[in-house]
Amino acid sequence: MSSETTADVLAGQANDPTFDDVWDELQWRGLVHVSTDAEALKSVLAGPPITYYCGFDPTAPSLHLGNLVQLLLMRRLQLAGHRPLGLVGGSTGLIGDPRPTAERTLKTPEQTAEWVTRIRVHVEKFLAAEGENGLRVVNNLDWTAPLSAIEFLRDIGKNFRVGTMLKKDAVSARLNSDAGISYTEFSYQILQGLDFRELYRQHECVLQTGGSDQWGNLTSGTELIRRTEGVAVHAIGTPLITNSDGTKFGKSEGNAVWLDPELTSPYAMYQFWLNTDDSDVVSRLRVFTFLDRAAIESLERAVADEPFRREAQRTLAWEVTRLVHGEAATQSAIDAAAALFGQGDLGVLDEDTLRSAVAELPSAEADATTTVAQALVATGLSASLGAARRSTGEGGVYLNNVRVVDADAPVGESTLAGGTVVLRRGKKTLAGVTVR
Repeated sequence: MSSETTADVLAGQANDPTFDDVWDELQWRGLVHVSTDAEALKSVLAGPPITYYCGFDPTAPSLHLGNLVQLLLMRRLQLAGHRPLGLVGGSTGLIGDPRPTAERTLKTPEQTAEWVTRIRVHVEKFLAAEGENGLRVVNNLDWTAPLSAIEFLRDIGKNFRVGTMLKKDAVSARLNSDAGISYTEFSYQILQGLDFRELYRQHECVLQTGGSDQWGNLTSGTELIRRTEGVAVHAIGTPLITNSDGTKFGKSEGNAVWLDPELTSPYAMYQFWLNTDDSDVVSRLRVFTFLDRAAIESLERAVADEPFRREAQRTLAWEVTRLVHGEAATQSAIDAAAALFGQGDLGVLDEDTLRSAVAELPSAEADATTTVAQALVATGLSASLGAARRSTGEGGVYLNNVRVVDADAPVGESTLAGGTVVLRRGKKTLAGVTVR
């Protein structure tokens, strides 16, 4: 097991020195979909350190892979010498950024505060806290909570034009839907604009980053600062990542891939990246890893010449899972996958790792007297008891990687950690059984 810490992971990160500056590297990695004046941004980022920020709202108890794009963009800017501010949305989380489809369900102040604490931990994990450009985390509740409604409307709202606000993509989509939009969510863009101005005033922050779907909110800030402070500041919108087949990126079995190991295990995280399509893997390496251009181009050739080896996918899975969960957890995930398919000892896996691995398989519950044949049917590995007995008689059924000779043997005699049993039919068809 590795003793590698988050600090060790951060210490091993670097921008690619073969690029003239960080702006050129961001472009090559495909991290810039839209921005304010590109030439001005290139000049600013190549100059003395600036302060920049990205905001993260507590709409869930964990950040996810879409947020990881922003965290890694922030880290690349930090490695270039710039000063990051991580904003957690204690106030904007109480309102909710309007979605294109329907109104969000408002969370209680207590729930929002709890999630703010959890998200802050994620933000602090991916950015260095030490040095002259160490991360500072801020909470927008600190400056919005003291504002009265009159102050908000008179001093902030007066600078926004309703016609412009109506043109924002999410607002426009909602206005043209049956759901409509409340004044609460309509006001969200004003709050985000206020955040940028407050960070400009407090910390001389001149750049905000976010997803391109947030572009209307990002430019609310640049416009507010232009109107009230008389200066031009900047914004970068990253592309919304999609798979080459048009499906949404960042979902596994229809569920978000979370950064919190309690919501998405290291095993599930590793498998998600390992299953990346050949047509997507190179772009994922550019966005989600700190491998340099030469290494990524080498892996691109490997995809073209020997795709069956899946070297690029294995590298991607290792790099990102190690970044999120550490080397020890990543190695455990690899060991678990090998053991499931008969290339390692299932008995040495700890209970959490084994449970995480089995959770990704078809599964069933059973009591100690349940037979192997019954378990095969219950998990869907066999269509009937007769089929289960035939597979067993042909030598194609394994219980915890040991070939089964008696289809009527009880599964309860062979449990692993946590009362788990792993069934395998043939080389690759797996299921898990939890013995109660």
